[in-house]
Amino acid sequence: MSEDAPDFVRPVRGSRWSDTQSRDALQAIAEGVAEVAGFDLVGISVAREDGYLHTLALVGPEEARRVLVDSLAPVDQLLVQLETAEDWGALKFIPHDKLVLDIEKWGWFSDAPRDNVAAGAWHPEDMLIAPLEGADGGFLGFLGMELPRDGLVPSAEKRALLEIYARQAGRAVVTTLERERLAERVRLAGTAADIVRLASGTQSPEALLAECGREVTRGFRADSLWVQLLGPDHRCDGPLHVDGGPTVRLPSGVRALVSAHAQRAWERQCVAVLAPDRPVPGVLGDEQVAELLDFFASVEVGSLLFVPLGAGPACFGVMGLTRGHHGAEWSDEESAAALDIGRDLGRALANARTFAREHELVQELQDLADYKGRLVATVSHELKNPLSAILGYVEMLESEPSLSDDARAWIAAIQRGGDRLARVVGDLLLLHELTDADDLEPAPVDLAPIVDEVLEMNAAVARGRGITLTAEQPPEPTLVLGVARDLDQVVTNLVSNAVKYSTDGGSVTVRHERVGDEVVLTCADDGFGISEADQAQLFAEFFRSSNPAAVAQPGTGLGLAIVRRIVVRHGGRIEVESELGRGSTFRVYLPSA
Repeated sequence: MSEDAPDFVRPVRGSRWSDTQSRDALQAIAEGVAEVAGFDLVGISVAREDGYLHTLALVGPEEARRVLVDSLAPVDQLLVQLETAEDWGALKFIPHDKLVLDIEKWGWFSDAPRDNVAAGAWHPEDMLIAPLEGADGGFLGFLGMELPRDGLVPSAEKRALLEIYARQAGRAVVTTLERERLAERVRLAGTAADIVRLASGTQSPEALLAECGREVTRGFRADSLWVQLLGPDHRCDGPLHVDGGPTVRLPSGVRALVSAHAQRAWERQCVAVLAPDRPVPGVLGDEQVAELLDFFASVEVGSLLFVPLGAGPACFGVMGLTRGHHGAEWSDEESAAALDIGRDLGRALANARTFAREHELVQELQDLADYKGRLVATVSHELKNPLSAILGYVEMLESEPSLSDDARAWIAAIQRGGDRLARVVGDLLLLHELTDADDLEPAPVDLAPIVDEVLEMNAAVARGRGITLTAEQPPEPTLVLGVARDLDQVVTNLVSNAVKYSTDGGSVTVRHERVGDEVVLTCADDGFGISEADQAQLFAEFFRSSNPAAVAQPGTGLGLAIVRRIVVRHGGRIEVESELGRGSTFRVYLPSA
């Protein structure tokens, strides 16, 4: 792909792979491969939707990390190069004399001597690659290894061992990438369900936008949401609604563009990404493009996802989701979900204007809730397949009597990773079970024995770190109207989180009391604390704290989401008070029996 070619489009924004947990998981895989395979440079690159490879994780020299991490390279050039590679099974070896990639533009080589390299020695421009494929056989990316510590091209015996490592690491990488994609689908499906739920009871377009705007902004990880409604004549009607950003006034020229193109976008059922460095829709002229870009620059918007809102043949307005200059690229999944939400909001707007479609919206809410449940169940199923393969290989390796102590330690690390994935699957299944509140059969439940049992279960871990566990319980029973198993899960998740995110020598206190018609369960610690920014997303599925100390602790990002789901299902609520570095206090309010 030449930079002078007419179809050359250089990427301008970061990858959509922004999830910290996925990044950390890929980095851990790269570090594990480097250690067990004996290579000083190991990288993991993922194929993006725009035809580029994005390097997400890398172990190697600092100069290589500086050049390669978050670098982009064309996928098609690598695929052409692989046709000339030596086939080592799961591995593809590219000798330096067969290299056609323009590494100076797209990669990095060490400055080791290239002259008089002995036969069988590793040449600085040799490459060893393990292509990664998804469940559908499609190309996902690759695992690359360079700079062997012994300085030699792997022998046949070592190739066999490297192939085992590559296959195991490849499955782990594929699992991580598929988890990211599935997590995005869960997030977007959840947003769609939330929008329908919030919109079903609104009686005016203004109330609808006020109710739904925050959920759309959060669900799409946008900086702000703009909505411009249209009147019966398809002209802009009323002011621009903004959620998540400063007040914005559309210039008259931009309002005219919205009026002219919103109906066309709705009829074609398409969305558009508008950004300074992106190709713009062909229906816009140069002057119109310049006016749009000048407007974006004036309000510090890096990109905007333009989405029509409508129902049937009618377009009621447009929705614009904005991101800053360094924001992630809009993915195909997000574009498709945005168009779905454009349809949902359009129907809700029609309902608010006519007061005649409430029953239909309630039915759509149920359909979307069912879809979300099926999606969570699918996530669990899809995670089980690669997990079973990983754990199966671990079991086979554990039975090998000739393994060294180091090899057994590495296998134990793989086992821990598999167990962690198993916990993710378990949490997802629990989320799926908690979707329907109609099957709740509450009964009086005493919190005291639950608290005692949970503290006893966490006592060993707490003692090992010098953490004091304290229960402050009233003399009389504290009865909650609920399901004992679910309430046990709430206490378990809160206490285990408090212990996990406490500093050594800290303290965790659990108390419960009846206040009026409610029982208040409190779990307080003096640990890491939670920033104000993180508190806004604390109960979202798959959310992990931005605090490096908290990110270092293992977790699925589902524990508090499960707590919130159970509490809401019981007709209660949950609140958090926290300050970074000074601990956290969670209060759960439940109906008393």
